[in-house]
Amino acid sequence: MSTEQKVAVITGASQGIGAALVRAYRDRGYRVVAVARSIKPADDDGILTVAGDVADRGTAERAISAGVARFGRIDTLVNNAGIFLAKPFTRYTEADYAAILGVNLAGFFHMTQLAVAEMEKRGGGHIVQITTSLVDHANSNVPSVLASLTKGGLNAATRSLAIEYAKRGIRVNAVAPGVIKTPMHPEETYAQLDALHPLGHMGATSDIVEAILYLETAGFVTGEILHVDGGQSAGH
Repeated sequence: MSTEQKVAVITGASQGIGAALVRAYRDRGYRVVAVARSIKPADDDGILTVAGDVADRGTAERAISAGVARFGRIDTLVNNAGIFLAKPFTRYTEADYAAILGVNLAGFFHMTQLAVAEMEKRGGGHIVQITTSLVDHANSNVPSVLASLTKGGLNAATRSLAIEYAKRGIRVNAVAPGVIKTPMHPEETYAQLDALHPLGHMGATSDIVEAILYLETAGFVTGEILHVDGGQSAGH
């Protein structure tokens, strides 16, 4: 198989933003390694699916090695897999803590470390994290310390990696969404969630996909935390 086409690795790829990203990157001629806990083989020869929990380093090892074996290269990594759980701080359990840190932080660490090693071989690449606008505007109506702890860490790591690898041609950015309209939000909550955003409505999956695609082609942008949040981070 030709190794001329670029290759993107996308985690959390079985549904929502991740599944939309798989389609979007394929539409732009990329071949895709789609990673998720539960994902079926694809009919498209340009998509390699890898089932596994990103909190387990073995999943990252299989995804990156299989991607290189099948497609010959790794150009982009989108760390989309994540857990968001809003609870009062004292009601988080040890299981909540372990699960959220496992996916949000360990998953990022394993995937990114192995992807960067491949990108270095080619002298370039691009990494994008999906974080949250709540890191920059805590909201007492949405208590989410573990999101801030983990996603805030990803924002900081994004800037650090961007500087560490700038001279090696690897760009690192993040997208910080507001509330995105997905099936996880019941329709009866829409009015309340719309009101959280200065623009007066939730975002769409396409808003996040378009932001990531912008960063993909923005060769002079690195270390950026791009807020796609209807104005939340600017103020209220």
